[in-house]
Amino acid sequence: MAAPLLRVQSVSKSFPGVQALSEVSLHVMPGEVLGLIGENGAGKSTLMKILAGVYSPDSGYLEWQGQEVRFGGPSEAIAAGISLIHQELNLAENLSIAENLFLGRLPSRWGFVQSRRMRQEAEHWLDQVGLGIPATRPLRSLSIAQRQMVEIAKSLSSDASLIIMDEPTSSLSVHESHKLFELIQQLKSRGVSVVYISHRLAEVAELSDRVEVLRDGRNAATLEFGQIDHDSMVRAMVGRELSRFFPHVPKQPGSVRLELDGVFLTPNSQKPIHLNVRSGEIVGLAGLVGSGRTEVLEAIAGMQGVYRGSIRVDGRELRSGSIRGAIAAGVAMVPEDRRHQGLVTSMNVGENLTLASLEDVSLFGILSLGQERRLGQEQVESLRIKASSLRQKSSDLSGGNQQKIVFGKWMAKDPVVLLLDEPTRGVDIGAKQEIYLVMEQLAEQGAAILFVSSEIEEILGMSDRVYVMHEGGIHGHLHRDQMSEHSVMELAFGRG
Repeated sequence: MAAPLLRVQSVSKSFPGVQALSEVSLHVMPGEVLGLIGENGAGKSTLMKILAGVYSPDSGYLEWQGQEVRFGGPSEAIAAGISLIHQELNLAENLSIAENLFLGRLPSRWGFVQSRRMRQEAEHWLDQVGLGIPATRPLRSLSIAQRQMVEIAKSLSSDASLIIMDEPTSSLSVHESHKLFELIQQLKSRGVSVVYISHRLAEVAELSDRVEVLRDGRNAATLEFGQIDHDSMVRAMVGRELSRFFPHVPKQPGSVRLELDGVFLTPNSQKPIHLNVRSGEIVGLAGLVGSGRTEVLEAIAGMQGVYRGSIRVDGRELRSGSIRGAIAAGVAMVPEDRRHQGLVTSMNVGENLTLASLEDVSLFGILSLGQERRLGQEQVESLRIKASSLRQKSSDLSGGNQQKIVFGKWMAKDPVVLLLDEPTRGVDIGAKQEIYLVMEQLAEQGAAILFVSSEIEEILGMSDRVYVMHEGGIHGHLHRDQMSEHSVMELAFGRG
């Protein structure tokens, strides 16, 4: 039997107030896809950062290709052949795609960067991931999905023996995800190993040769190939039976709270956007990546202007392109890119939770620290945010807890209209249900909720109605009794 490529033996790691890992062990064989799953806060990210040289373990050790190793930093792990694709993208927006792919290892001769060679090699790797765009383009011009593919291309170009993929499909379309799955199979056939981390359990079951489950920083179970199914993974993750039930209960809607009437987002838009959301309603906005879903939410939130048409909240027209005006009207938005648009990661948990409510916790322009603490603690308890204290840096929390902070920031404002862009992206199955319950609670209180999701199951499970976008316009509108995966996808592809 072949020896493991990587062995993790009894690794522990703690941070102030938090025991992130306790005696965790696992191994990865050459050419194997190991699924790694667990709820947010289970220790997955900490373990991966130890493998990638970002952290050093407090105790225990790593064996790489049969030799005990201790990486002094990410560069040493990369040189050994371990590449980590972060869930939160680790790219430089001010550089080109090619420069991002070869950052830290630019091809050079006699001290000069070989730009042409770099571009050619970059475009080879971009083609490998199905991203046929010029490597000279600035990274800032790419969508989140395209940036995700650049991260994957960057990892492939490093000639790694082990590639760690942390939620790699969280921003990808169905087509892009399938392309990634094909790449993983090609890597396996070349003897490259993959550690695949995802909350999308169907993907884990499809791709994995084995699955390692973490719970509360410890090994919870190892599932061999014939044991991998949804129920077994959920039981091991949460320690109990957990239904995939969506808690949405349709209610009698009230008056129209949000209305888009004849909106054209740009001069080149082909179709006007007409939609409305009533008090107490949860309305889905579906469509393929690039169909314009996020742009619609950003226009409502005042993050971008509209070329023509009107947006009204409770009958009053919003000023185009005014974030301040949208907030004053009661509009709140939870963005897809929580780390860059939803949080100030240098601030602590309490500061982020009250960031939108500073006027409410201030007197004569002076911040009341006591009121700030009380409001922050209310949201921590209401949303069950796992943090050592309000003073903990938000950047140290798991993705699910960071997402709860973004929700909590706006829940404190009692929004009239709540806009959610991929609200459960990168969030585990337990935290997803908690977010769904928050959506239900806000709808029960009379808020109008419009949410974007790439997960059809989520759209069908949580929506009273669905608008489906295609090429920048609304292509169809489905009531709950008309909604099915087939009907939504037909409209998303421009049919129907």
